[in-house]
Amino acid sequence: MRLGIIVMIYSTATVPVNSDGETTLTRAQAWQGLVRKARDARRFLPPGLCTRCDVVEESATHIVREATIGGVDLREIIAFEPEDKVTFFQATGPREGAIVNELFEDDAGTLQLRFYCYLGLRGKAPGGPEEQAEQAQFDSGNGYKAALLSTLRRTRELLTENRL
Repeated sequence: MRLGIIVMIYSTATVPVNSDGETTLTRAQAWQGLVRKARDARRFLPPGLCTRCDVVEESATHIVREATIGGVDLREIIAFEPEDKVTFFQATGPREGAIVNELFEDDAGTLQLRFYCYLGLRGKAPGGPEEQAEQAQFDSGNGYKAALLSTLRRTRELLTENRL
């Protein structure tokens, strides 16, 4: 059995759930948006990023989905901690590890949405160009912060359409 080298990438981003001038979302409404994104990410992520998203298994505590995100086929086990946290475990694809979307109140009592991940790149050299490119993408303005903002925008649209 051949063991591959795993390169670890860590990234985090936090955004307020409610910004001035936007429709206010409750924690329960923001949670429903996260659950819907887990079930079908196509309309919650930036346009064109997710082109396929199918739930292939589900239980009371988790779902398994197969998706194509950023042109990459993935299989994810997604665990739910109601109104608190959604954890995406990367089962197949170029990465392994976990991506977390978490709702929490900051010290001022303001509802926040945080993304964080700890992922490995399968079979890539530590510190190599693939790791550096992946880290840069995660931390860029087009990375996961954009995905958080897109998720909240779509959740507001569903609320406005009385579909949340």
